[in-house]
Amino acid sequence: MGTFSLKIISSDKIFYEGPCQYLTIPAPDGQKGVLPHHENMVIAVDPGELKFQKPDGEWVEAVVSMGFAEIMNNRVSVLVNTAERPEDIDVKRAEEAKERAEERLRQKQSIQEYHLSQASLARAMARLKASRNKHGDI
Repeated sequence: MGTFSLKIISSDKIFYEGPCQYLTIPAPDGQKGVLPHHENMVIAVDPGELKFQKPDGEWVEAVVSMGFAEIMNNRVSVLVNTAERPEDIDVKRAEEAKERAEERLRQKQSIQEYHLSQASLARAMARLKASRNKHGDI
């Protein structure tokens, strides 16, 4: 199987840069799969679990927040606010963030604040799901 160039960039670091055989991206309408020589496009990235396979067959997982992915000429650039490995997630902190977001959603707020609270909740839940899957808690 061929490969394509993948670069995952978060606000504070380059999470990964190198060759890739297959990539799944969490999108608003479900997971999107990317293979070598994919059609050029831009995809919105939703909070969730991103997975990719390196040429040696190793699968790498990342929990990402909102952003976008650009697929252009056999190169994929994923730009997100945050990207972290499931094993690096502080479960207690993620639980606290989930509780704070749920509390904010219960309060009267502007439309913008509501959408920010929804995004915070989605990110916290994605982090918890990935960390539990990695540690076998589900």
